[in-house]
Amino acid sequence: MRPSLASLGLCLSSLAAAGCTHSPAPRVMAVGSIERLDPALDALVPRDARVERLAGGFSWAEGPAWRKNGGYLVFSDAPHNTMWRWKEGEGLSVFLRPAGYTGQNPPGREIGSNGITIDANGAVVYADHGNRLVTRLVDSNFTKVILAERYQGKRFNSPNDLVFRSNGDLYFTDPPYGLAGQDSDPAKELPFNGVYRVTPGGEVTLLTKELTRPNGIAFSPDERTLYVANSDPAHAVWMAYDVAADGTIGNGRVLFDATPLAKQGKPGLPDGMRVDRAGNLFAAGPGGILVLTPQGKHLGTIVTGQPTANCAWGDDGSTLYMTANDQLFRIRLTTTGARF
Repeated sequence: MRPSLASLGLCLSSLAAAGCTHSPAPRVMAVGSIERLDPALDALVPRDARVERLAGGFSWAEGPAWRKNGGYLVFSDAPHNTMWRWKEGEGLSVFLRPAGYTGQNPPGREIGSNGITIDANGAVVYADHGNRLVTRLVDSNFTKVILAERYQGKRFNSPNDLVFRSNGDLYFTDPPYGLAGQDSDPAKELPFNGVYRVTPGGEVTLLTKELTRPNGIAFSPDERTLYVANSDPAHAVWMAYDVAADGTIGNGRVLFDATPLAKQGKPGLPDGMRVDRAGNLFAAGPGGILVLTPQGKHLGTIVTGQPTANCAWGDDGSTLYMTANDQLFRIRLTTTGARF
């Protein structure tokens, strides 16, 4: 029997029949601050830039991505099993609910979607944290296509963040955060937390298993370097890996070690990130969004005052949207996102 829209439980904000309504656009409020450690930051973050709060009240906001073909942002709230939509002039609305797990025995607290990206055709592709999958959403008929679910016959832990390479290969991280017991959870089938690649044909390759908590992931503009965040308070680092011609990675080295910042009590750990056209990293970590050069120099921090999970380029490519704890922020910059 073909399932109905109600039985699927999917709610796309573009369809009034699905019961999704817009909340009134809230008044934008200036919050946070800019910590400037190097004069070079001024060329990226103007002196009059301000952090603006757009929305709040989430459980844990994550994984933002800008959808150019609609002119809006989508982002996750994994504990509330919801993918949200935010658009200028309209405010907040539900984009997809449930965004992840639909059964009766959830594997942990974070049962919804996590990291989100947009493929070459404009489709939403996301880390289905609760179902331990990587998924593409098909808007036209409310279906989900599974892109990756197992490695060597074993289920992933809980895919967290993901990024496309220009050839269509999808790279993603797989920490244990979606499992109630994390590494000790009896449902954990893989004895490590890996970084993977899945080809358009569905072939899954393990790229590295050296990180204890692989999290955010991004490419340099020339795709010769893959950056991976490790959200372990004992080793809170961003790693850089050389990308070989065949798509595998090697020569892993620490780009920036934020462990001292975490030990100082600055909120957050290395998490999601984006790269601008010049190769600078805007990386969620202790204190907010750290701005790092391709050589790993810390130019400054966009301070949100919250543990910050992720960020995404939006609008014309010079606005950075940021998910931090229970809130959504943005800041307008003088640099532009790579691939935008």
